[in-house]
Amino acid sequence: MIRRVSLPVVSVLLALGSSLLPAEEARLAIPYVQFTLPNGLDVILHEDHSVPLVAVDAWYHVGSAREKPGRTGFAHLFEHLMFEGSGHVAEGDFDNWLEAAGGDNNGSTDTDRTNYWETVPSNALELALFLESDRMGYLLASMSPEKVNGQRDVVKNERRQSYENRPYGMAFLKIPEEMFPPGHPYHWPVIGSMEDLTAASYDDVVQFFKTYYGPNNTTLVVAGDIDPVEARRLVEKWFSDVPRGAPVPPLSAPTPVLAAEKRLVLEDKVQLPQLFLGWLTPSFFHPGDEAMDVLARVLASGKNSRLYKRLVYDLQIAQDVSASQNSAALGSTFLITATAREGHGLAEIEKVISEEITKIQNDPPTARELERAVNQIESAFYGALERVGGFGGKADRLNLYEYYAGRPDYFTEDLARYTSLDPRDVQSAARNYLKSDARLVLSVVPEGKKSLAAEKKP
Repeated sequence: MIRRVSLPVVSVLLALGSSLLPAEEARLAIPYVQFTLPNGLDVILHEDHSVPLVAVDAWYHVGSAREKPGRTGFAHLFEHLMFEGSGHVAEGDFDNWLEAAGGDNNGSTDTDRTNYWETVPSNALELALFLESDRMGYLLASMSPEKVNGQRDVVKNERRQSYENRPYGMAFLKIPEEMFPPGHPYHWPVIGSMEDLTAASYDDVVQFFKTYYGPNNTTLVVAGDIDPVEARRLVEKWFSDVPRGAPVPPLSAPTPVLAAEKRLVLEDKVQLPQLFLGWLTPSFFHPGDEAMDVLARVLASGKNSRLYKRLVYDLQIAQDVSASQNSAALGSTFLITATAREGHGLAEIEKVISEEITKIQNDPPTARELERAVNQIESAFYGALERVGGFGGKADRLNLYEYYAGRPDYFTEDLARYTSLDPRDVQSAARNYLKSDARLVLSVVPEGKKSLAAEKKP
C-alpha cells in the first residue's frame, strides 16, 4: 500500500455516532469518548483545554509476561526498535520532527504492557498521530538484521549499566526469579537474560511484532486541547489502513505461592550490606492491593514512618529504608529494602523490621497514620492529573484503567479504594500477606563478608 505522508492540518467536522457519547459523569469527572476502528484499535479521546498541549499515548498489551523461556527480553527490545524508523520515517526523524514541533516522547516496558507517548503543542497533533501510526503499521518496512543487532547491543549494555554493574543491581534480577516459580510469566526480569538477547534472531523479532503489535492488541488515548470530532477524523485517517493482527488470547497463570521462607545471600562490589524482604500480594485492583499500598507508606514513607523512625533516626543502624507494593496483573510483590550503616549487619535490621510488622499485625495503625498515608496517595493522584501527558499523566491513567479495570473512567473508584479504608483493613492485610514463613529474605553483602547477612532463624 502506498501511503500519503504529507501532513495538512484540515478541520473537518463529522457527526459523532452514539458510541461516542461522553461517559456518565462521576464525582471525579474526566469526560471521554471511546470508539473502536474496524481493525480493532481501541481509541479513547479526552478533551481538556487547560493548556494548548495534546498527549498521544499508545498501550500495546504486551510486556515481558508474553515472552517464553529462552526468548526473554523481546518486549523491551521492541521498545527500542520502535524508535529506529519506520516505513515513511527515516531513522532519527521520529525524534527530530517531534522536537522541531516543540514536543517530547518516550516509552516504557513492564511485565504487562509496553507504552509509547508523545506530548506536543495542540497544532502538532496530526504529526504525533502520523508518527505513532507509521511505526504500528510500517515498522517492518524499515526493519533489518543490522538494526536488530544494533539495538540488541544497546539493550545488553543497558542491562550491564542498570543491573550487572550497578550496586545491588543483581538483586533485582534475582527477586522475580525467586518469588515466582519457573514457567510463571513473571519469573524472568523485563530486561531479559544476556543469553536470550544474544540468541534473538531477526526472524524471532519479526514474528514477535506480527503477533503482538497489531491495532487489535492496542489502546490509543488522545488527550488534551482537542476537538473530539477532528481528533477522531485524524485517528481514522492515519490508523485505519493498519491491518488487524491475529487475535491475542488472554494471558493467565496460576496464582503464585511462596510455600516457605527463602533465604539467599549475594556477594557484590558494595561497601554496605542491603536487605530485601519480599512477599507475594494481591494483583492490581484486587482486594487487599490498596491496603498493602497504604501499609508500605505507614511503614516507610517519610521521616515519621515506623521503619524510618526506628532504623534510621532512633537506632541509627540503617541509612535508608523503603517499602513498596508493586502491583501487576498476575500477582504483586511487597518489598521492603534497607541499607545498613557502617558497622552494622542485616540480622539486627531484620529483627527490627520483623518487630514492626508484628506490631501492626497485633494492633492496627493509628487513625493519624492512615490519614497521612491516604493523604500522600491522594496528593500524588491529583498531582498526576495536572499533567495531560507523560508517565502517569491523564492520558496514561486513562490507558491504565482501560487495561487493568476494563473501563477508562475508573478515577473515582480507584481513589475510593484508599479513602474508604479502615485501620483494621491495613492490619488484616499485614496479617494475611506478611507472613514470616512465606517470604524471600535476600541479603546483599560486600564481597567476602557473608557474616553481615541476615541469619537463618534457629
